[in-house]
Order: sequence, then C-alpha cells, then structure tokens
Amino acid sequence: MNMGAPISSRAIDERGGDERQTRREAGLTLIELIVAFTILLILTMMAVPMARRQIMRQREKDLRDDLREMRTAINKYKDMADEGKIKVENDTYGYPKTLQSLVDGVPLLNKLSGSGDTAKIRFLRRIPTDPMTGTKEWGMRSMQDAPDSNTWGGQDVFDVYTKSLEKGSDGTPYSQW
Repeated sequence: MNMGAPISSRAIDERGGDERQTRREAGLTLIELIVAFTILLILTMMAVPMARRQIMRQREKDLRDDLREMRTAINKYKDMADEGKIKVENDTYGYPKTLQSLVDGVPLLNKLSGSGDTAKIRFLRRIPTDPMTGTKEWGMRSMQDAPDSNTWGGQDVFDVYTKSLEKGSDGTPYSQW
C-alpha cells in the first residue's frame, strides 16, 4: 500500500463503488413512489365494489333465509290448525293472529303431558331482524288482503315481506321476494 498517495475527496466503499451511488440505489425515487401508490390505488378501487357486492349478496341470502324461516313457521301453524291440534280464532282461516304469537307459542288442544297443564308449541325462537332495514318490523299480509298489497288488514298473518324499497341484484324489489 502506498502511504504517500493523495486521498481523494470521494470516499470509496469496500466494494470499490462510489458512496453516493450506493445511497441512491438503497432508496426509492419520487417517480417509483408515485407509480407504486398509483398501482395500490387502482387495486383498492377494484376491491371496494367487489366487497360491496359481497356484502349485498350476504344480506340477500340472510333475507331469503329469514323469509323462509318465518313462512315455514306460518305454514306449520296453519297445518296444526287444520289438523285441529291448536285453537283457531275466528276470521283467521287458521293462520296466526300476529308474528309474535309464533314466538310466544300457542296451547295444544290435546294434552301431551300427564299433568293438568296444557303443553305449548312455539314455531319461532325469535322474530328475525330484517337484514335490509335493520329492524324487526316486517310487512305482513292477511288472507283477506290482495296478494300484492302493501298494507296489512290485521286479521291474520298469511305472508311476510321486507319493507325495504330497494331492488335486489336480480332487479326485483326486495318486497316482492
């Protein structure tokens, strides 16, 4: 090694390269950051509508399930009324008077237990929350109402529907499901 050699103003790193050059290669330039941010923004913009669509599909599935559950309970009530297993109120045609009566239960006419108490049968555990409106208020139709009626006559519960005014992914209003 030559001790008398002059020292350059630029320091040489261990690999023999310029220090300024390695510092530049270690970081990102402004253009690289803008390009990376733009790509990330485009991917995010594509993902948000897909997430919204997935949420809407889940809400529609929940609506179908809830309507099926309540309509099945109404049909079971009607079947038991037709078989004479539960008491039928006048002008109800064997349908429940309210949705709440499906939850509260109705007494059976024949005694299943040996005691003097009458057994009760419940058709629903609870009234489900409407996934479209977020409430437990459902639209109802009685047997005496028109099939496409949006008002409830109050005599019985023949059918249920959501009170949402929105349209489904298939284009039909949720209230017609």
